[in-house]
Amino acid sequence: MVSWAIVHPVAVIARVINLRAMNAITAPRIARSVCPHDCPSTCALDVEVIDERTIGRVRGAKDDPYTAGVICEKVARYAERIHHPNRLTHPLRRVGKKGSGDFQQISWDEAFDEIVARWLEIERTDGPEAIWPYFYAGTMGHVQRDGIERLRHARGYALQYDTICTGTAWPGFIAGTGVLAGPNPETMAESDCVVIWGTNAVATQVNVMTHAIRARKERGAKIVAIDIYRNGTMEQADMALVLRPGTDGALAVAVMHILLRDGLADRAYMAEYTDFSPEFEAHLKTRTPKWAAAITGLAVAEIEAFARLIGTTPRTYFRLGYGFTRQRNGSTSMHAALSVAAMTGSWQHRGGGAFHSNSGSWKLDKSIITGADLGPGGRELDMCEIGKVLTGDDAVLKGGGPVKALFIQNTNPVNVSPEQGLTRAGFAREDLFTVVHEQFMTDTARLADIVLPATMFLEHNDYYRRGGHTRLLYGPKLVEAPGECRSNFEVVNELLRRLGSDHASMHLTDRQMVAETFRRSGFGEFDEIEKRGFIDGAWPDEKARFADGFAWPDKRYRFQPDWDAVARLKGYTWVCDPSEMPRFADHWDVTERVDAETPFRLATSPSRSFLNSTFAETAGSQKRQPEPTVFIHPDDAAELGIADGEPVTLGNRRGEVALKATLFDGMQRGVLIAEGIHPNSAHRNGVGINTLIGSDPVRPFGGAAFHDTSVWVRKD
Repeated sequence: MVSWAIVHPVAVIARVINLRAMNAITAPRIARSVCPHDCPSTCALDVEVIDERTIGRVRGAKDDPYTAGVICEKVARYAERIHHPNRLTHPLRRVGKKGSGDFQQISWDEAFDEIVARWLEIERTDGPEAIWPYFYAGTMGHVQRDGIERLRHARGYALQYDTICTGTAWPGFIAGTGVLAGPNPETMAESDCVVIWGTNAVATQVNVMTHAIRARKERGAKIVAIDIYRNGTMEQADMALVLRPGTDGALAVAVMHILLRDGLADRAYMAEYTDFSPEFEAHLKTRTPKWAAAITGLAVAEIEAFARLIGTTPRTYFRLGYGFTRQRNGSTSMHAALSVAAMTGSWQHRGGGAFHSNSGSWKLDKSIITGADLGPGGRELDMCEIGKVLTGDDAVLKGGGPVKALFIQNTNPVNVSPEQGLTRAGFAREDLFTVVHEQFMTDTARLADIVLPATMFLEHNDYYRRGGHTRLLYGPKLVEAPGECRSNFEVVNELLRRLGSDHASMHLTDRQMVAETFRRSGFGEFDEIEKRGFIDGAWPDEKARFADGFAWPDKRYRFQPDWDAVARLKGYTWVCDPSEMPRFADHWDVTERVDAETPFRLATSPSRSFLNSTFAETAGSQKRQPEPTVFIHPDDAAELGIADGEPVTLGNRRGEVALKATLFDGMQRGVLIAEGIHPNSAHRNGVGINTLIGSDPVRPFGGAAFHDTSVWVRKD
C-alpha cells in the first residue's frame, strides 16, 4: 500500500543538483522544445538534455522573435518538476476510503481491465452518456490534449462545454471584430503607447513585457496598466489605473465619451470602418468621467489623463487580457475596452490596434485527433458546473441520468473548479467511478479509484498553437519518461482498443498524428517543418489590422454587437435571454452584490509562482509562495482588528477558506486579492480558495466568474 506525502523542497533541489553533478563530465546537448502550459506566450525553449532521462537548464529560445530569450521563472526551473521524487510512475488502485490517499500499485493490464469492465457495465445499465471524459489545458499540445474527444465520438460519452477559461473573454472580442485575431504582438515594440488591460503580464505572459519595454527603450513609448491591484506589471507602468473589480466597462465608455467630447475620436475612420451611429453617440453622452469615477473608484483626473494619452497617441496598442473578463459582466467589458481602439482608429497604424488572441486565425483540421467522424457524442455538460453535475442537479444534467464515471486528463477540478464544495461532494460519491491520468497526486487524483501515471511534455511528441502570437511550434520527445508513465495519446488509444472501437488515429504514433494533422491542414511536408520547428501563421500586417474591413459581412466594427451572431459563429449556447444584453458598448451592472453580510469583493488572481494548480509541487514555487495569503487594505484590516500575518477566514454562502492576512495598500478599499491556487491541503481547514467562487454560468454564453465574488472576512 502507498500513502502519498509531500517531499520537502530541499530534497527536490538536492536531487536536481546531484543529477547535474553526476553528468557534468558530458556536456549537455541543447534541444528545441515548446512550453506546453496554459499561457498565451507558448514559449520556444532551448533545453539542456544531459542523457536519455535527464534534463538540465531550460532557457527561452533567443532566435524566436516573440520569446526573444525570455521565459518565466517557473519553466526555467522545469528540472525541479520533471525529476520530482513525488511524480507518479506506476498505475494505482484505491484501497482506502475516498480521499484517504491509500493506494495499491497495480499493473497497466489490471488498470485497463478494471476501467473497461466498469465502463462497459455503465454503458449497459445507464447508457454511454453516464460516462464523462473531462479535460482541459494541463497541456496545450493538441494531440495529447484533444485526443480524449475520440472517446466521446467513438462511444457516445457525454460531451464537454468548454467554458472555464475563454467563455467570458472570446465572445466580447468577437462581438466587435467578428474574428478572434489581431495585429502581431511583436509590433508592440513599434508602438508609442502600450495599454496592458486586465492582465498581470509579468506573472502570466512575461513576453508581453519584453516587447512593451522594448517600445519604451527604443521609442519612448508609454506603458499603461489597468488592473484591480498594484501588481508586478503595474510596477513597470508609466500610468497605472487601479479600479474596482468589474468596472472596466465603465472606464471604457467614459474614455469614449471624452474622445468624442474633445474631438479626439477619429470620425473619418469610424464612418468608414464601424457602425458608429447618432444613437451610440447619444448613449455615450451620459457616460461622463464623473459617472465613471463613482463606479470605478478612479479619480476624474485619472480617467481624463488616460483618455487624452491614447487620444493623442495614434500608434497605441491595446493588449487585452483574460483577467478583467472573469466577471459576470466580462464579455461586455471586453467589448467595451476593445471599442476604444475602434474609436481612436489605432488599427490604422503599424504598432497600433487591439489584440486578445490569435486563436481564430488558424485553419487547423484536427479531425483525426478528435475523431469527429466517429459519431456525434452524447449530451453536452458544462465543465464549470461539474459540482452540480456530480451532485445530481437536474437542470445541468439536461434531464438525463447521473454521471456514473469520470475520466480525467490535463486538469485538477477538485482544486480548480468553481464552487469547490459541490465538486468535492460529487467526487466523494461511492457510486462514482473516477479514473485520473496525472503526473502528481493532485487533490483530484486523491479522490480517484484508479490513478494512471502521465508523461510530461519532454517525454512525448506534440505541436502547440500560440494564442498570444503567430507561430505553431513542434515539440519533439527529448527524454524517456520515468517508471511506467504513458502519454495521454497512448492511454486513449489503448482504452479504445479494449472497448472494441477502431479508428485511423489508433494506428499512428503521436509523431505521425502531428504529421497527419499538418497534412490535412495544408501546412506542407512534416520533415521540413520538423527541421524548422515551427509554422508561421501570421496574417499580413494590413489584414491583421483590418485595413480591408472587419470580419463581419458588412466589414464594419460593431459598437452595437449582435450577440446572437456571435453565438452562431462560435456554436455558443445562450445561458440568458438575449434581450438582457446591453444594446451598445457599456458598463453592465450585474456583478455579484456586496452587502452587509458579505461586504468585500474577492478576486483570485494568478500567482507568479503557480500556473493555475500546476507548479504548486515544485521547490522553487513553494519557496516563493509557501502558504495561501490574502491581500487586505490596511484601513479595512484596522477596522477588523487584523494585523499583518495573522490568520483569517474568508466566507460566504458557499463555504469558508482559511488564509493568512497580508496588509497591502495597492488596491481600493473593500477589495481582497488571493493570489494563486494552492492545494486544498495548504489551507488550515483543508478547503481551497475556489470554494468561494460561484458556478452560475456567466452571461451570455457561460463561464466562471473567478474574480467576482462577495465575501466576509474575520480574524481567527
